[in-house]
Amino acid sequence: MSDTGTSIFDLSPAEKLQLVEDLWDDLAATPEAVPVHEWQEQELARRRARLFRDPASALSWQDTKQRVRARYGR
Repeated sequence: MSDTGTSIFDLSPAEKLQLVEDLWDDLAATPEAVPVHEWQEQELARRRARLFRDPASALSWQDTKQRVRARYGR
């Protein structure tokens, strides 16, 4: 983009969303290449342990969506 003097900030909202989608797809194609920080691994281990200790603590997808919408007003 810099070859033409165009910045990502000059893109339309639709173009920015497409760029994000393309980047996400590229990263998802090789998940093993995406770095995971130690704190992220620890948090995942903590959550897994909680789920194994108390399977009823898990939320359904429907409950999760309702919580997010209630929190962010959507």
